Amino acid sequence: MGGLRFALLGPVQVTVDGEPLPGLAPRHRAVLAHLLLHAGKVIPMERLIEAVWGLDQPETARSQIHAAITALRRAMGGAEVLRTRPGGYLADPAPGSLDVREFSDLVAEGRLREALALWRGEALADVHAHYAPAARALLADRRLAAIEQLMEAELTAGRHAAVLDELAAHVAAHPLRERLAGQLVTALHRSGRQADALAAARAYREGLAEEQGLDPGAGFLAVEQSALAASRSSFLPYDVPDFTGRDAELDRIVSDPRGGIVTIDGMAGVGKTTLAIRAAHRLAGRFPGGQLFADLSGHTAPAALEILLRQLGLTEIPPTEAGRAALWRAELASRRVLVVLDNAADGGHVRPLLPGSSESLLLITSRRRLVDVDGARALSMEVLPPGDALALFAGIVGERAAAEPTAVTEVLDLCGHLPLAIRLAAARLQHRPRWSVSYLAGRLRLADLATPERSVAAAFAVSYEQLDEAERRMFRLLGPAPVRDVEPHAAAALADLPVPEAEDLLESLLDANLLIQREPGRYTMHDLLREHARSFPAEDGAVMRLLVHYLHRSRSAVRRLFPANVGDRPGLPPELTPVEPIRDPAEALRWLDAERGNIIATAAHVPRICVGHLAHALRPYLDRQAHHDDAVTLHGIALERSRANGDPDVSGRALADLAWTHWRRGDYERALDYAEQALAVAEDDPFPRSMALHTLGDVAWRRRDAATAERHLKQALDLARIAGDRAREGFVLGDLGMVLDQPGRHDEARRHLDLALAMHRRDGNPLGEARVLNQIGTLLRHQGHPAEAADRHREAGRIYRAMGNHTDEAAARNGLGEAALAGGDPARAIEEHTAAAAHGDRPERARAHHGLARALLALGRAGDAAPHADAAERLYRDLGVPEAEEARSLMSDPSRRSSRASGGQPVRPVRTTA
Repeated sequence: MGGLRFALLGPVQVTVDGEPLPGLAPRHRAVLAHLLLHAGKVIPMERLIEAVWGLDQPETARSQIHAAITALRRAMGGAEVLRTRPGGYLADPAPGSLDVREFSDLVAEGRLREALALWRGEALADVHAHYAPAARALLADRRLAAIEQLMEAELTAGRHAAVLDELAAHVAAHPLRERLAGQLVTALHRSGRQADALAAARAYREGLAEEQGLDPGAGFLAVEQSALAASRSSFLPYDVPDFTGRDAELDRIVSDPRGGIVTIDGMAGVGKTTLAIRAAHRLAGRFPGGQLFADLSGHTAPAALEILLRQLGLTEIPPTEAGRAALWRAELASRRVLVVLDNAADGGHVRPLLPGSSESLLLITSRRRLVDVDGARALSMEVLPPGDALALFAGIVGERAAAEPTAVTEVLDLCGHLPLAIRLAAARLQHRPRWSVSYLAGRLRLADLATPERSVAAAFAVSYEQLDEAERRMFRLLGPAPVRDVEPHAAAALADLPVPEAEDLLESLLDANLLIQREPGRYTMHDLLREHARSFPAEDGAVMRLLVHYLHRSRSAVRRLFPANVGDRPGLPPELTPVEPIRDPAEALRWLDAERGNIIATAAHVPRICVGHLAHALRPYLDRQAHHDDAVTLHGIALERSRANGDPDVSGRALADLAWTHWRRGDYERALDYAEQALAVAEDDPFPRSMALHTLGDVAWRRRDAATAERHLKQALDLARIAGDRAREGFVLGDLGMVLDQPGRHDEARRHLDLALAMHRRDGNPLGEARVLNQIGTLLRHQGHPAEAADRHREAGRIYRAMGNHTDEAAARNGLGEAALAGGDPARAIEEHTAAAAHGDRPERARAHHGLARALLALGRAGDAAPHADAAERLYRDLGVPEAEEARSLMSDPSRRSSRASGGQPVRPVRTTA
C-alpha cells in the first residue's frame, strides 16, 4: 500500500496518501504503537502481552494479540509492515514513514524546528495500554530536550528577544524544568530585562523548593549568578550554613579594607578552610573582578595557575610556570579579585601565585605558619574556645545538649575543641535519637585520648562504627580513589553498584559529615578523613572500574561533540558498569570539564593499557578546549605504559598525539621530534602515520616551505583514506588547500577546500566545517573578494559559537578583521582583531596583534600600532615563524606601511585545531 505513514507523536494515526486509515480499534492502535516504538526489533508474544495489560492479563490475551495483528494487516492492505518471526512480531516501517524515527533523525541533523513540527499534541494520546504512560513520558522528555537544544541554539545566535514569548510558554508548561528556566533567565537578562530575569530565577527556585524540597543545580546557579552580576564570576565553594564562632578572626579579615595577602594557619581540622570561605563570601561585594578558589592539595603551582587563569576566563595558557605566573600577575594588575588558596604546603608552594602589585586579596590556608610569604598578614587559629565549641555542638544536636551540660563538656574536651571532631561527634548523636550525650562521651573515652590529633581519630572511629556495611565500604573506597571529588555515576562504578544506591550512600556519608559537598551533585573528603579511609585495606579492582567508567563515559561525551572522531579500536575493555547516555553536546562539555582533572589523575594511578584508549578518546576534546598540559600528561602516560607493555600500536598513536599537541602549543621543534618518532614506531599503522605526517606538513607550511608541506600532506591524505579516518581526511584536505593557495593554483586549492567542506557537512562534523569555511574565506580574500570572504568567516564564527568554542572562534574573528581591512574598513578590523586577541590561542593572538597594528597604521595611528607590532613580533618569534620579521618591519620601514595597512601583504592565517 503506497503512501503509508505512521504517527505516534499525538493520537496514534495510520494514513494512506494523507487520508486516515479506517477500522482501527483502540486495542489495535495500542499493539501497533508498541511494535512501532521498537521498530526493527522482534518483540516476543509474552512481552507484548505484558506491555498491553501488565500483570492484569486476561486469559484471552494471546488470542487478542493474534486478532489485533490480523486486523492491522488487513487494514493496511497487505503492506509488509508487521512481520511474524520465530521469536515474536516485528514492525518494519519504510524509511521516512514513522514520525518517531523522523523526529530523532531531524534532531540529530540539527533541524530542530522541523522535528518539533511533527508533534500534534501529547504522544500516544489515545493509547491506554500498560506501557503507554512510561513511553509517553520518555517521548515527552525527548521533545523537551529538543526544545531546550533549539532554545540554546537561538540564544547562542543572539535571538534572545525573538524567543522570549516561546520560552515563557515552555516554562509555564514545565515550571520545574531547570534548563528551560535557566534559558528564560538568560533571554530576559540579555534583553535588558534584569528585574524580570531575577524574578524568573526566584520563581524557579521557590517552585523547586516547594514541590521537591531541592535547591537548583550548578548550571542554573551559574545562570542566576550571571543575571545578578554580569561581569562578576564566583568559584567559591558553599558557605556552611551553621558556621559558628570565630568572630574575632572573621572580623580581623573582613574589617581590613586593604587587598594583599592574608595567611590562615592552624592544625588539621581546626576550621581554616571554613573560615576562609566564610570571609570570602562576606567580602565578595568588594571584589567585582570575581572570586576564585583553588585547592592546592595535590596541585603543583603551574597546575594551580592554570586553574586560576581559566577561572578568569582565559583560554590560552602559557606552557611554562614562569609564563603562567607572569600572565597571572598581569591579569591581577588590572582586576580587583578575591582568591582563596586552600591547603598550601609551604611558602614556596604559593610564591608563584602571588599577585605582585595589585588591589586583589589572597586568602591562603596552610597547616604551617607561612613566615616566608613577604608582606602577608598572618592569622593563626587555635581550637574553638568553650563557648563557641558548645554553640557548634548544640546547634547540631539540639535539646539533648541542654539536658546534659556536664556530659557535653566532657564530649567537647574529648574532641579537643576541634570543629571537625565536634561536627563528627555531634552528627553521630543527631542520627542516633536513642543515644544520650553521656553514652557518646563514653564511646569517645574508650579511645583514651591525649592529643587533639587522637581526638579527631577517635571521632572518626565513632563515626565509622555507626555506619552500616555498605556505607563503610563506600567510605573505604573513596579514600584511595585518586580523584578530588566524585559524582554518583563515578561512585557507582567505583563500588560496582547501581547509581541510585551509590547516590544514597554518598548522601548518607554527607549526612554523617564524612563527606563535603562544595557544589550540587559532587562529593569530596576532608584530607584527614581521606587519610583515615586509606588506612583500611584497599579493594582490588575498584580504581580500575573507575577508569573503565571514565573511558566509556568519555567516549560517549566526545562522540556527542565530535561524531566523526571517535571510532572503535581493538582491545577496548568492556563496560564493567552501565554508562548513562549523554543527551547533547552541552551536557557532554559540562561533564568533560567537570571530570577532566579526575580522569587524568585516575589514568596516572592505574598501570593498565586501556589508558591508550582513554587518551585516544579524549584527544579531540583536549585539543579543541586548549587543555594542552593535560593532553601532554595523558598522551605521555599512554606512551610510557605502552612502551612498558611492548605495544607499538599505542606508542605510535601516543607519539603522534604528542606531536600534534606540541604543534598546537607552538613548540614546533618538539612537534617535529615526536612526529618523526611516531613514523619510526608506527611503521604499519596508517592512523598515527597520517597524523604525524599532517603535523610535519603543517610545521613546514608555517615555516613557508610549501614544497615539503605539500609532500607531507599528500602522504597524510593517502594514509587517512587507507585508515578510513574521514575526519583526518577532511582536515588534511583543507590544509592542503591552503598550501596550494599560491599563484596559478587557486582553482586547485578551491577544489580541495570544497571537497573538505562537503565531507565535513556530510559527516556532521561542525568543527571541520567551520575550519574549512575559514580557509575558504582566506582564499577568497587572497583572490580579491573581501565581502565574500567575510561571509564565510561569519558563518564559521556562528558555528564555533554554537559549539561554545571561543578559542577557535578567534580564527574566524581574525579572518573577519583581515577581510574588513582588505575591504577598506580598518575600524571594523580593529573590532574583530581585538575580540580575537582576547580569546585566541598563541598563534591566533599573534595574528590578532599583527592585524591590529596594520589596521591602526591604516588610520594613521602609528603610536597606537607600535605596541601591537611589538606583541606580534614577540609571539611570532616564540613560535619560530617568518612573520616575526614582517611584524618588526611594520614600524621600522615606513615605505612598507601603506602596503601592510591596505591589506596588500596578508597575514598568513594559522590553523587552530583538527
